[in-house]
Amino acid sequence: TPAPLSEPTTPDRVLYDVVRVVDGDTVRIMKDGAEVTLRLIGMNTPETVDPRTSVECFGSEASNKAEELLTGQQVSLEMDAGQGTFDKYHRTLGYIRRDDGLFFNEWMIKNGYAYEYTYDGAYKYQSEFKAAERHARENELGLWSSDTCSGKLEF
Repeated sequence: TPAPLSEPTTPDRVLYDVVRVVDGDTVRIMKDGAEVTLRLIGMNTPETVDPRTSVECFGSEASNKAEELLTGQQVSLEMDAGQGTFDKYHRTLGYIRRDDGLFFNEWMIKNGYAYEYTYDGAYKYQSEFKAAERHARENELGLWSSDTCSGKLEF
């Protein structure tokens, strides 16, 4: 089992209010007086809001879990210089931790609500996220369960 990547909140960590959960891998936070859309690095969840595709297997569960874990919460934002600041849709790229230290990106993968996703190149927590996905697969958690999607995202 991979070690959890949570760390206690430190006094110098800046916390931002979660304004809205868009889906399992995209959230909106209030930063410097403006709403900012974050696309979370290293993870992908089954689609629920993309108008070009139908809702994928376990997408609703992933979005609901993200809402449960993040609604009304404050999060810290960690950027990754190796990934750039924005994606092609101009969403800010980052990792988030709740104020209690829960590393959201990793938690979603480790518990089968997301899978590890390398977009263009290696990122800071790639080996940890790959280990988290192995854990979810081996334990048939969430989207890896034979009772749900068996790792296949389409219905």
